[in-house]
Amino acid sequence: MLGHNPRMRCNTRFAAGAAVLLQTVLVPWAVAQDSRTVYRCPGPPVLYTDTLSVQEARDRNCRTIEGATVTVVQSPPRRAPATTASAPAGTRPAGDTRIDPASQRARDADARRILQEELQREEERLTQLRAEFNNGEPERRGDERNFARYQERVAEMRAAILRKEADIAALKRELSKLAPS
Repeated sequence: MLGHNPRMRCNTRFAAGAAVLLQTVLVPWAVAQDSRTVYRCPGPPVLYTDTLSVQEARDRNCRTIEGATVTVVQSPPRRAPATTASAPAGTRPAGDTRIDPASQRARDADARRILQEELQREEERLTQLRAEFNNGEPERRGDERNFARYQERVAEMRAAILRKEADIAALKRELSKLAPS
């Protein structure tokens, strides 16, 4: 017997109450929401608004948007800029991304030292490669009885020298970008 189930009576009462709520509260609210005219106003930045009157929209050359849904995304609230007067001397506010000049000079000096050491290593390696290359006529090894293998090794050595020269030029460019110490 379906009509005598107590749960069924509760569900039908709930559905009837929800229908009444929908008709009395939500439908008029939705209609009121839809009845507002949304305008698109030109200019940097483009403005989408529903707060203008018809005359204000005409004055600002705004056009109505019809049939399109407009989504509003809230941006996070902006933090007030920290004042340096309230902070103790030598400290920076939490959001400050500036670097202390002394620590920046130390970083630059470290970077310069590292680049100079790397440049020195690369120049030494280039000197070794050029010595082995012997102006395009390196000594033949025992496994190079085939002349094609020898030529292959010579071409690889030439390419390695060109790469080292390019690496050295790049290191010198990086060193020139750093402020003199």
